[in-house]
Amino acid sequence: MTTHTPPEERALGEGPADEVTTLVDSFLDAANVRRDRDLYRGIIFSTLELARAEASRLDLKIARSALAEMADAFRMFAPYREIRKVTIFGSARTATSDAHYLLARDLAHRLAEAGWMVVTGAGPGIMAAGNEGAGSEMAIGVNIRLPREAEPNQWIADNRKLVEMKYFFTRKLMLIKESSGFLVLPGGFGTLDECFELLTLLQTGKAEPAPIVLVETEGERYWRGWEEFVTAQVYARGFADPIEAALYRITDDPDVAVRELLNFHRNYHSRRFVGDAMIIRLRHAPSEIELKTLSSSFADICTDKGIWRTDPYPAERASNDHLELERIALEFDRVHHGRLRQLLDALNELAPPSDMPPVGV
Repeated sequence: MTTHTPPEERALGEGPADEVTTLVDSFLDAANVRRDRDLYRGIIFSTLELARAEASRLDLKIARSALAEMADAFRMFAPYREIRKVTIFGSARTATSDAHYLLARDLAHRLAEAGWMVVTGAGPGIMAAGNEGAGSEMAIGVNIRLPREAEPNQWIADNRKLVEMKYFFTRKLMLIKESSGFLVLPGGFGTLDECFELLTLLQTGKAEPAPIVLVETEGERYWRGWEEFVTAQVYARGFADPIEAALYRITDDPDVAVRELLNFHRNYHSRRFVGDAMIIRLRHAPSEIELKTLSSSFADICTDKGIWRTDPYPAERASNDHLELERIALEFDRVHHGRLRQLLDALNELAPPSDMPPVGV
């Protein structure tokens, strides 16, 4: 059977001769790189792999620009990494007088008031509405340079929290990677692409669990029509499991949209895999009776061990990984992510009523 080695491991495992490795380490010493040296070494070896493969000049330009763009974006986001963020997607062609513009602006304002930063693609339409509603201090923009719609909107143009990208794939990475929740308003091909990308990442476990709210104004049927298509042409044909509908919520109620985002982190904090175990970090631990109920209810997605309480694992202690939080663990099948979302919802329901976020934020 043929096995495939990940590129970063291949670059390290089949890397340059020892003298080159020594030179790379000397370079890292000269650059005063002390942390994560194995990863920096891997990045350099991957660059050398391009030379060994005799990549074309165009391929090299793409690789260089992509890495430079990511470095700029990582640097911009770094000071705000501990602040929850929502990314708002929607049409760049939405007029400022459109009800969806006003809705996006209102949602962004509410979430900013609740302490969330608002990330948009920095263009016009819904993106401008999100930046306007968030206000200067809570707005972040990730712009794309295009022949049309290339200039960032007025609400983010002079903001220090703006980064510009040449490539859609690097831009999309930053719009998704840094956020804890997503609002998607009606839009064109780009909006639908972003929506399906989000769903694909969550469905396959390639992104961390997060709430996705497909929101529209009252009386509209954009997302209801979308759902009818997905139900009849995707779920009905077996192209996706209907349980994946748990990964998103459709609403025309701004209160519901805001609460969906805030409630997702009412008890659930984060997760981490250590070996076969998925550790779920929580603000409030379930009781033994509640754990038994959860183990029974979600037996279809974990092994016979069920779900158990645990102290931080040694790997978590080694990296000081949120040691103050409560923990449960299970051996998740890594397939049924819609059911995992339902488990997280059930855990959030166990939080005390006093932790319920207000609607009218």
